[in-house]
Amino acid sequence: MPDSLPDDIDPWRMVQARREFRGTLPVAVLTRLRESLADDVGEVTYAIMFRSDDFGTDSIRLELDAVLTLTCQRLLQPFKWPLSIVQNLGLIRDEAGESALPEGFEPLLVEDGHLNLKDVIEDELILALPVVALSPGAPIESLELTRASADEQDVVPSPFAALGKWKDSRH
Repeated sequence: MPDSLPDDIDPWRMVQARREFRGTLPVAVLTRLRESLADDVGEVTYAIMFRSDDFGTDSIRLELDAVLTLTCQRLLQPFKWPLSIVQNLGLIRDEAGESALPEGFEPLLVEDGHLNLKDVIEDELILALPVVALSPGAPIESLELTRASADEQDVVPSPFAALGKWKDSRH
């Protein structure tokens, strides 16, 4: 891991010092993220800025840029997916602090006073992944046609149909 990104920091000391970290991080070191990718080639460019606003909100501004390789769920082929994230994370010491955060801040719980910046980067990248990865230009099938053909194929006669015919023949 690059020297510019420390493993363990005290975020409140970083806020007081108004520290900034900038650099790149290989995708290969993000083990939890790799599970959702087609490969671990590439890197994440990051800028992390610690701030405190006029209202006393301690926060981290996180800017991430990457091109990740996902597997298209329609074509089952890898494709490059550019990603750019700008996130304001409000530092909180307990869950009660979440309600005090101003609008536009996502809570970042720091219970023990220590924070691993690589984990914060990885968490934000995982949260930004699409639920279903579809490559641009993947063919889109009409849902109506798919449903109609499925309905035609799956027609199962009712077990009571014979009883209905028998009843009709008796009257």
